[in-house]
Amino acid sequence: MSGAWMVGLDVDGTIILQDETMSPGVPEAIARVRDAGHFVTIATGRSWMATQQYVEQLGLIADYVICSNGAVTMRRVVDGWERWNVETFDPTPVLKLLRDRLPDANYMVELASGKRLFTEQLDDWTLDGGRQVGFDELAALPVSRIVVVSPGHDEDDFHRLVADAGLNEVSYAIGWTAWLDIAPQGVDKGTALEQVRAELGFDKERVLVAGDGRNDIGMFGWARSLGGRAVAMGQAPAEVKDSASEVTADVMDGGLAKALDTLPAPAQVSTGQ
Repeated sequence: MSGAWMVGLDVDGTIILQDETMSPGVPEAIARVRDAGHFVTIATGRSWMATQQYVEQLGLIADYVICSNGAVTMRRVVDGWERWNVETFDPTPVLKLLRDRLPDANYMVELASGKRLFTEQLDDWTLDGGRQVGFDELAALPVSRIVVVSPGHDEDDFHRLVADAGLNEVSYAIGWTAWLDIAPQGVDKGTALEQVRAELGFDKERVLVAGDGRNDIGMFGWARSLGGRAVAMGQAPAEVKDSASEVTADVMDGGLAKALDTLPAPAQVSTGQ
């Protein structure tokens, strides 16, 4: 798609503030980029259930949306959306390792269908339509993610846990309010975005991604490897900024809007769409 850019945006801490209101200027900037003919989509750790509202609020017209840290890609169809690509893994060995080390933690898995099974209610997680189960039932089917919430443990604790448990068969990210989010091996936002880019035929160097968390490092590496732009938010941890190609302002100061406003003006874009 000559001239058009593929833009993949994180949600929490990038598009929205902690109170879930929009970052200053972001809806307007996204609308400008969209109307210029660029492909603008979301690439988030959230499930589709917790993402669709932002697709609608922002008026996104992209046919693909990345959810669950790349394990789920949704595609728009005539009567709604379908699960275009879902990556899964056997959660049994990981759950056993984690339970041995965090016996009092709360656990959740997301099935290929999108349904969630959980041992206890998890704050800040969308569990509508989910089902509370015993720990052993979590491993009954392949899953697209495991989430572990352990009150009293911070990010440093989770880093040590991952190293001690040898979680090298799966990918993991640590959430900004300290939970452990485990995805299939080799899967992240970048791997999912590459599938969409290849499907749609965007030029490699015309990709821009923006985010603020450790779960964005994979897509930053993907964008940079293609010669594209990887934008870290101003409030991102140092290791996230180090993995980006550029740093914008904090989310509170409309950092994403500032970055999006650097894309070519409408007259400079020929989308071929």
